[in-house]
Amino acid sequence: QVQLVESGGGLVQAGGSLRLSCAASGRTFRSYIMGWFRQAPGKEREFVAAISRNGGTTYYPDSVKGRFTISRDNAKNTVYLQMNSLKPEDTANYYCAAGPIVYSAYDDRRTYNYWGQGTQVTVSS
Repeated sequence: QVQLVESGGGLVQAGGSLRLSCAASGRTFRSYIMGWFRQAPGKEREFVAAISRNGGTTYYPDSVKGRFTISRDNAKNTVYLQMNSLKPEDTANYYCAAGPIVYSAYDDRRTYNYWGQGTQVTVSS
């Protein structure tokens, strides 16, 4: 089992930046694929980013590609999401997630067995 705690959310103007952090408990962080998802009111949970166990491979949907960067520091048991050039449509609750193996694809929520509590990101226009 692993516990995930997100931080770094807040209110920012369009065009601004935020850096989200996700701290994982235990000593098994290196064995997990890590991802970020987001969910706005009335919408389905949406894939944002994923990173492989050693950090060598990352994945993004077109909606955030070129603006968001996922990274991990296995020595600190932490995964990050750097968000630049934020848009009002990025407003959502952002969730950190962890999974031991890809279920079907990195953007499939079934890949992820553990979820954080979420951190709210609000982008004003």
